[in-house]
Amino acid sequence: MTADAGEADSPPAAEPDDRDPEPAPGPATEDLEPAVTEAGDGDSAGIDPEEIDVASLTGPVRSLDPRVRLVWIAQSLLTAVVLGAVVSVGSALTFGPAWPGGVVTAVLATAGSVHALLRYRRWSYQVQADSLVLERGVFTEVTTVVPYVRIQHVDASRGPVERLAGLATTVVYTAGTRGADVSVPGLTPEDAEGLQRRLKRLAIAAEGDDAV
Repeated sequence: MTADAGEADSPPAAEPDDRDPEPAPGPATEDLEPAVTEAGDGDSAGIDPEEIDVASLTGPVRSLDPRVRLVWIAQSLLTAVVLGAVVSVGSALTFGPAWPGGVVTAVLATAGSVHALLRYRRWSYQVQADSLVLERGVFTEVTTVVPYVRIQHVDASRGPVERLAGLATTVVYTAGTRGADVSVPGLTPEDAEGLQRRLKRLAIAAEGDDAV
């Protein structure tokens, strides 16, 4: 049977496309860098400053871990031995007696040990509602106040001697400086990380209050 002359062959119907249409590109957004950064800690990302309980993050005046005295004494002894060796070599080169090096080592070791004990007794810190306060100094008492609104970065670090003693240090960086402004040594690793997190949240809260 032949088709009618006036009837044109129609193309097959197109199958429906079930694929989702690609979304239209939206406006580019800038990456916002938080005022305080902390390596390996993402639990503070997206925190609303108004939801931070500042009172629960503050605390009384605290002293350092007693083991920090051993770290400071060890550092003093190392310095005394090095300087004593230098004096001994210098005396030997000038054909002098060897005992000055031993005297220098003994004096510096004793003075360094006493200084370390006094330094420990004078060291304290307190996390207040608006700032971190440090009290220290043997011959001259030094009080350092670090407002949270100026804190940009907080680290918890452990040097070789600190690792041997099971201690750590919390290092605080503030705006307008290239290096670390203040550090709190003689902390257990848990206390150092806890202080790090507390200061970060307090800085976020202070930034929110300052922006209001």
